[in-house]
Amino acid sequence: MTEQDIKEGKGLAIVSYLALIGIIIAYFLNNDKKNPFTGFHLRQSIGLWLMFHLLGFVVSGFDSWSITSGFYLFFSILFIYGLINAIAGKAQTVPLLGELFQKWFANIGR
Repeated sequence: MTEQDIKEGKGLAIVSYLALIGIIIAYFLNNDKKNPFTGFHLRQSIGLWLMFHLLGFVVSGFDSWSITSGFYLFFSILFIYGLINAIAGKAQTVPLLGELFQKWFANIGR
């Protein structure tokens, strides 16, 4: 990944973290260019959003304020971490599951 790739793909990489609609926008706008930096952060964002919704379904079964708030705090930190890396122009995976997201969604953005 070159410095030019990072410079060109930074905007869409940031957009991919903003919401589910951001993933859709970044995916389709990156579909023609196939920027590796945008693709990297797109895979990270898709993985975070999917895990958020899957685990959110499980956490919703608990009737505990502490479990729910811990869940939201955990994912908020992961999203902020990914967003800061996109803004800084770094291709670092999010802790714990980032490497798996790159493997699971390897065909997205390439």
